[in-house]
Amino acid sequence: YGGMGLDFSYNIAVAEELGNIRCGGIPMAIGVQTGMATPALTRFGSEELKKQFLVPTIAGDFVACLGISEAGAGSDVANIKTTAVRKGDEYVINGGKMWITSGSQADWMCLLANTSEGPPHQNKSLICLPMNLPGIHVAKKIDKLGMRSSDTAQIFFEDVRVPCKNLIGEEGNGFTYQMLQFQEERLWGVASALTPLETVIQETIDYTRQRKVFGRPVLHNQTVHFRLAELAAEVELLRSLLYRTVALYVEGNDVTKFASMAKLKVGRLTREVTDSCLQFWGGMGFTSEVLVSRLYRDLRLMSIGGGSDETMLSIICKYMDILPRK
Repeated sequence: YGGMGLDFSYNIAVAEELGNIRCGGIPMAIGVQTGMATPALTRFGSEELKKQFLVPTIAGDFVACLGISEAGAGSDVANIKTTAVRKGDEYVINGGKMWITSGSQADWMCLLANTSEGPPHQNKSLICLPMNLPGIHVAKKIDKLGMRSSDTAQIFFEDVRVPCKNLIGEEGNGFTYQMLQFQEERLWGVASALTPLETVIQETIDYTRQRKVFGRPVLHNQTVHFRLAELAAEVELLRSLLYRTVALYVEGNDVTKFASMAKLKVGRLTREVTDSCLQFWGGMGFTSEVLVSRLYRDLRLMSIGGGSDETMLSIICKYMDILPRK
């Protein structure tokens, strides 16, 4: 389909390298294209769908977006309300999606919608939805705290008709397919944060070495250099967890527990690193002139997007048999 046919570990290598971009929005937008909106299509889509949507997306001729979250259903995917009702050889789609990365410019959406009245984990389907169809309204581009270089849209659907052949895989399996997509999305998110965290720690070392307070460099305070050393150790521990999880995933194992642990840890650690480092920059850290303030805003999304910290904790508890699995 125009790709290189490499395994998922190469996606992670790319995600790490994209971390050298000095913002979070652009790597995230690329991640949606390569590892969030397309895995289910790649695994379960028909040959016709792959040629129509996957080939131009890989080539970069199409921009893809992922339509899961709604105003009342973010991490609670089972609670989405958007419907796709089969009428003849078409689905008629009504509802809306919120916080859709690249939604203002996307050529197609990997849409999760309710296609029946059954149980919430068995009534959903993924559909390849061209974004130029009548009845699709991009309501607004959302003004956000961070990730400002990545457009995020609110989108409404009013009697949008799409051929039933645009269904990815089997009807009713959409929730399961999306849970599989989430694994790659969450691991991509972890990988994309590693380099920015290393960079902001190093820049903080450099700045506090030359910034003097009370007659000596800030870095010479034990509180500061011990804290930076501790944060660097935490980043390396996260990297090790990521690599172990990716290796198991490539071998075909269920990595839900480890991917959730890594996603939880990256959300917590990005907040911890950027907050600590910003403090050591003093007043300069509160300006828009330095990287630490941008990453403080951009990386805050890690604890929310792709499944909140609280959702990750619930998943981990289920895999540890602390909570029952449903």
